[in-house]
Amino acid sequence: MFVLSVIVMGVLALWLVGSLIGLVFKFTFAVVGGVFSVLGALLGLVIGGAVLIAVAPLVLLALLPALLPVLFIAGLIWLVVRLSRPAPAVAKTVQ
Repeated sequence: MFVLSVIVMGVLALWLVGSLIGLVFKFTFAVVGGVFSVLGALLGLVIGGAVLIAVAPLVLLALLPALLPVLFIAGLIWLVVRLSRPAPAVAKTVQ
């Protein structure tokens, strides 16, 4: 019975050592993976922003025919409002 308990304690000790080594590896790879994940996200954000800046004028140019009637009506309203206002009074300066 004593020999069996020594064998069980030896197996459990090896299991504990292996578990601790596995824990260290898991922690290490989690930290390294997290760092690479953050760097990848930042790189993706930078590339995405650059693509957005490059593509936005092309999208606006493609939408221009659809927006021309709205822009024309808005410009016409702005022109009518501007022309319907009285001219500002010019103050004469005393010299």
